[in-house]
Amino acid sequence: MMSVWVGSGHLPSDLRWSPVVYGESRVMERRIDVITLAVHDLERALAFYRDGLGFETRGITATEFAGDETHAAGAVVMFRLDSGLTLALYPRSELAKDSGSAEAPTQSGAFSLGQIVANRSDVDTLLAKAEAAGATVTDKPHDRPWGIYSGYFRDPDGHLWEIIHSPK
Repeated sequence: MMSVWVGSGHLPSDLRWSPVVYGESRVMERRIDVITLAVHDLERALAFYRDGLGFETRGITATEFAGDETHAAGAVVMFRLDSGLTLALYPRSELAKDSGSAEAPTQSGAFSLGQIVANRSDVDTLLAKAEAAGATVTDKPHDRPWGIYSGYFRDPDGHLWEIIHSPK
């Protein structure tokens, strides 16, 4: 259920939240449960995230579902993250088939995934760990003007990650 504010004035203190229902269906909830990354090489991506970064997984699953030229194969890697979010890795060509879209080239910097860590040294440690696993550090950690300390890396498929420490 999604809530919206309803107020008689312009002051935030005059807001109250109420659920929004349109006809028979509700508005999409404000959450993301699964992020699927398109990868060129599923084995390499699995090794990076599992062996390099320590993400837990059962490995490549659903290999019994054979695809054809128009239907996607099932081979996928799933990581259940501590937040409850699922990070999935899916072959680039198969994601295109599954979604009914053209296979798009990797876009660098179109968006980033971020992880907030407990302290500054964790930022440095995780960036070093990612680099040792095959990532490219694109921006070494430093203080940002808006009060955070962060740095960026790209995984072997070009997906951009930011590791962030926010003292607030």
